[in-house]
Amino acid sequence: MTLEGATMIWTAWNSGTHRRSGAGYGFKVPAEDRDRYFRRDWHTVTVELQEGRGVLAVEVNVAKDSFWGAECRELIDEKVGRWLRGSGYAPWPRGTPPRFEVEAAGDRRFIVRRRVTPSKPFQGTGAARR
Repeated sequence: MTLEGATMIWTAWNSGTHRRSGAGYGFKVPAEDRDRYFRRDWHTVTVELQEGRGVLAVEVNVAKDSFWGAECRELIDEKVGRWLRGSGYAPWPRGTPPRFEVEAAGDRRFIVRRRVTPSKPFQGTGAARR
């Protein structure tokens, strides 16, 4: 169930090869946020990224076992990668991916609002903030 206006923290993700094309990039969604804000019967979600004065809407596949598994949970698309690279967020130093505040904006739609700076070292978990 998507709760409009709820915010969560997503972490930028890369497959291990920082390609200029943007391939292999995405966002890692905490498991509890995935379970709370995403539905298994969805095929895709729209991730909105701020780009200058406009918005880049990226349709991302969530109808895959890896998204619903215990380990992965990544929203992967080369357009996200190009946005991360073009915005100066990627590539990042090893072990320090940027984190972003994301708003649930209705069924299947999520808005990346801003980069957040952790007050302490990243622990790898993320609970939704309400």
